[in-house]
Amino acid sequence: MGIPIRIDEALYETAKVRAKAEMRSIPQQVAYWAKVGKAALDNPDLPVEFVRDTLLALEEESEPFDFPNP
Repeated sequence: MGIPIRIDEALYETAKVRAKAEMRSIPQQVAYWAKVGKAALDNPDLPVEFVRDTLLALEEESEPFDFPNP
């Protein structure tokens, strides 16, 4: 369930452009920015690019890697 919020028109327009480029809806883009921003604020010692890349990696589907026996 979504909750309507008011945001600055310039932020909305920026989100609209980025959402289209990143194949998200506008609400998904704003939620993504909020998630990255919250994680960055919770971890001020880490570069925001590292936080962003880590969150993206956590969303990717992956399979366990089996190390071959020597």
